[in-house]
Amino acid sequence: MSTSILKNKKTSLFIILAGIFITNALIAELIGGKIFSFEKTLGADPLEIPLFGDFLLQFNLTAGVLLWPVVFILTDIINEYFGKEGVKRLTYITVGLIAYAFVVIYLAMELAPADFWLNINATDSEGNPFNINTAFNKVLSQGLNIIFASLVAFLLGQFVDVYVFHKLRKITGKNKIWLRATGSTLVSQFIDSFVVLIVAFYFLADWSLVQVLAVGITNYIYKFIVAVVLTPTLYMAHNVIDGYLGKELSEEMMEQAAEESGDKLF
Repeated sequence: MSTSILKNKKTSLFIILAGIFITNALIAELIGGKIFSFEKTLGADPLEIPLFGDFLLQFNLTAGVLLWPVVFILTDIINEYFGKEGVKRLTYITVGLIAYAFVVIYLAMELAPADFWLNINATDSEGNPFNINTAFNKVLSQGLNIIFASLVAFLLGQFVDVYVFHKLRKITGKNKIWLRATGSTLVSQFIDSFVVLIVAFYFLADWSLVQVLAVGITNYIYKFIVAVVLTPTLYMAHNVIDGYLGKELSEEMMEQAAEESGDKLF
């Protein structure tokens, strides 16, 4: 029975896409606590663009933005072949698994560290005193602090992506994959960029609205550029998938996905 399921190309495709989708979403959550300088990473000085009065705009981004554009592009690919219901089901599963992962991380942080583990890691590479248990908890707890906001933003962004995607598909039909995929991604990532900051830092922390807007703008500019740059990968993915499924099954799945996806947001 299991062998026949794995031989089913439609099922196998969904399993592969779901695995890549969930992996990228979970890793993005785990590394999201690190803020990096995009300019310094490229070997340049921070831009320091005046914005909203005295606030200087720099491209300081959460490390999670490296993977979220990939997640939203995968959303469009899954949307194309499995429709709204496929994306919704996978989104709920992903949210549940991310929540589970963070519960496990929280429990791991509460475990009492072994003495020998603390002793063998008592100094850093330069010989300075170092508490590895504190470092372990500090790094992982940063992700826990924004999990609620991140999951709210992820859910809302996914639903908006699906809705806009199928609205554009009704206009474009089978043609202009780039328009419906990139267009829906740009709209959904705009919402995702600001919702997570508003909930996590404006309502739950002490950030001002100016800070939220400034950081949200830099995050969205980066996501906008990456979404456009990654557009050719959509065609590459379509070619690979269509070659795997065969033209007849591929077209059948896309037409069925389009027909079964209505106009409702949720």
